[in-house]
Amino acid sequence: MRIVLNTLIAAAFISFAVQAEAANYRDRSVSMAVQAGLDLKKYLGKWYEIARFPNRFERGCVGVTAEYSMRADGDVRVLNTCRKGTLNGKVEVADGSARVEAPGRLSVNFVPWLPFARGDYWVLYVASDYSLAVVGSPKGTTGWILARTPRISAKERAKAEGVLSKNGYDVRELEDVLQK
Repeated sequence: MRIVLNTLIAAAFISFAVQAEAANYRDRSVSMAVQAGLDLKKYLGKWYEIARFPNRFERGCVGVTAEYSMRADGDVRVLNTCRKGTLNGKVEVADGSARVEAPGRLSVNFVPWLPFARGDYWVLYVASDYSLAVVGSPKGTTGWILARTPRISAKERAKAEGVLSKNGYDVRELEDVLQK
């Protein structure tokens, strides 16, 4: 019991320390607006990561995809896949779950034995045909442009960056994600 408790305490400190050192890409004085009327069923499926704000857990990742599916318990399964370094690099997978907290606002967890280690995943925009999405977090430490295809048009990119800017993000900090 003591070992389990010590492990949980250590994990909590590590979690808080990592959050404290994470970069902030967003002016938090700007209110965030989530996608009104997000249809979670239409959002499910495979998404390609087009661009992201740098973060520790995706360092060196290319060819990143996220696949969302419903779980029997009503939560959403989140299966993130990346290739390390190159498109032919070692495949790494993160399997987690997301819970709907409010319309357009989800929380994700990739550490099931640490249930309080949830991260905000707010859908800021989704195209009417669910081909493009913009995701962020109120803390501004993460943010993504996602698409159903590995590439998007300049018009779609401008739309996505406009959504991020409107929500206080500094889009100059975005990094493109190499895709096939």
